[in-house]
Amino acid sequence: METTNSTSRQKFVLGRIVATPAALDALRDNGESSHGLLMRHSTGDWGDLCEGDKQANDMDLSHGGRLLSAYILRDGQTKIWVITEADRSSTCVLMPEEY
Repeated sequence: METTNSTSRQKFVLGRIVATPAALDALRDNGESSHGLLMRHSTGDWGDLCEGDKQANDMDLSHGGRLLSAYILRDGQTKIWVITEADRSSTCVLMPEEY
């Protein structure tokens, strides 16, 4: 029987992971964890972005650019961004207004 490790689907490394206090509060308030969003991000599920931004991420993925994902939390209103630096040294979970 073959098993699939979630890291085998990852398209890039996240580097050092950091999160802002506001983003952590929003996740907690919505009963969500950063882990699920980070896994989606690292597998190329860019979330709530327009098609042009998703295509830009796909291009930046292969050419070493910065990667941005946006996710709407369970309340249907709160948006969280996940940004991985171009050199893949770090990934930050933050609120859009903190950028």
